[in-house]
Amino acid sequence: MTKDTCELALRTILLPRDTNASGSIFGGVILSHIDIAGAVPAKRLAPSRQFVTIAMNEVVFHEPVFVGDIISFYASVKKVGNTSITVEVDVIVERKDVPGSSVQVTSADVTYVAVDENRRPVAIS
Repeated sequence: MTKDTCELALRTILLPRDTNASGSIFGGVILSHIDIAGAVPAKRLAPSRQFVTIAMNEVVFHEPVFVGDIISFYASVKKVGNTSITVEVDVIVERKDVPGSSVQVTSADVTYVAVDENRRPVAIS
């Protein structure tokens, strides 16, 4: 997947409070944003449904993210089942000191399940 073939779901600049002792952004902060970004196309596909995250595949960080970098999360629906949807999320960073740069940080497949008010799976359509 490239950023040209999917939807920009989220873009932000992370702050010093999001850093670890080595000065890069905590992986968990990025995972949280991946989860939010993946929920965007799920919600658009079935706006009347509530979704819960049930799985995120292995996430390997190929590049660090630093304070001031512009981090973008591109999401694309990969698979739709009866009660679940899998969304691929690509994480791309533009370095603060290199405007226009594009560095792939990681990607993940996130699976969500549509649930009712009792948190039981329900059909998406």
